[in-house]
Amino acid sequence: MATELPKIPFEADERTMLLAFLDYYRAALRERCAGLTPEQFRATHGPTTLTLIRLIGHMAYVEGHWFRVVLHGLDHVDELKDLDWAADQDAEMTMVESWEDAAVFDLYDRAIADADERMADVPLDAVGVKPSRSGENISLRWILVHMIEEYARHCGHADLIRESIDGTQAP
Repeated sequence: MATELPKIPFEADERTMLLAFLDYYRAALRERCAGLTPEQFRATHGPTTLTLIRLIGHMAYVEGHWFRVVLHGLDHVDELKDLDWAADQDAEMTMVESWEDAAVFDLYDRAIADADERMADVPLDAVGVKPSRSGENISLRWILVHMIEEYARHCGHADLIRESIDGTQAP
């Protein structure tokens, strides 16, 4: 894990700061997966079934959920739109376990590119098409803060998984 992560400015406008943190954590999650064999990428540790490949599949889904579905009211991309949640509550994670690594990262990279495009010209105060479960509007600002939180939490998981695989510690 020798990749240099994007710098986060100490002074910037709100949008620049939010996007810098999001880009940092996106890169950090990808970096935690670098240089592993397919077997290591799918390795479980301890009592959990969480793996690095499952985290990448989950975050591809989450990117699409917030920026495609909630913000713009669109369907998920084809690979994700017909998941059977009744049969598997972790469908976005288990789906990718049988995929080639390159296909998983392609899905993830496409989800990020699509998310970036969908929020490019949207003001932070703009609300999504799909409201919360309680019927409240959800702003792009809220989505960005939530995505930073989601990535930060899962990067912590990835740190522990990666260290248990080969002893590599996050920078």
